[in-house]
Amino acid sequence: MKDRHTRLPTEQEVAEINAKHLISTPIKSADLLFVFGTREDVARRADEALRLWREGLFRWSIVSGGVTPGSELSECEIIKTAMAARGIPPERILEEHRATNTGENVTFSLPILEAALGLANIHSVVCLGNTWTARRYPMTLHRHWPEVEKMLISVDCFETPLALWHTDPDFRARILSEWDKIEPYKAKGFIAEWPVA
Repeated sequence: MKDRHTRLPTEQEVAEINAKHLISTPIKSADLLFVFGTREDVARRADEALRLWREGLFRWSIVSGGVTPGSELSECEIIKTAMAARGIPPERILEEHRATNTGENVTFSLPILEAALGLANIHSVVCLGNTWTARRYPMTLHRHWPEVEKMLISVDCFETPLALWHTDPDFRARILSEWDKIEPYKAKGFIAEWPVA
């Protein structure tokens, strides 16, 4: 059976993905920047975190991500080092070094946040991750931490504009793979519908 993520989406599916999945939100000053781990686009993620920091859009951040095959360092350590090298104070960057997926990013980070800041003191979170994963970040956060306001900003290294994602085979495969996870993950309780403001 052919992998579904290699399919060519219909115009209707492209429109639905654009409207429901590839979203961004207005970003306002937040208590926390939640940086989801990655093996790629580290520089872009760190650059975006620096922009947000310089604009005063978060007070604290947490970077979450474990060691991936072929690396001796955790995603957290790699990303935090890049953020600190750009000028974000390292004492403002909390660390989670064990997560291997988005659910673990959240569930492993919550006790760290509770111990360091107190969850009740965090009212707003900006999620930072890959464009293709998009709304699954705040949906995962909403499943485990519904009380906080969630905002979303994403980055990627594709030269293809986001609006034309379906014309680039690699970009298309990544987005379709993530889009196809949404309903099954909701059914399994991994994520929750996130009411975008």
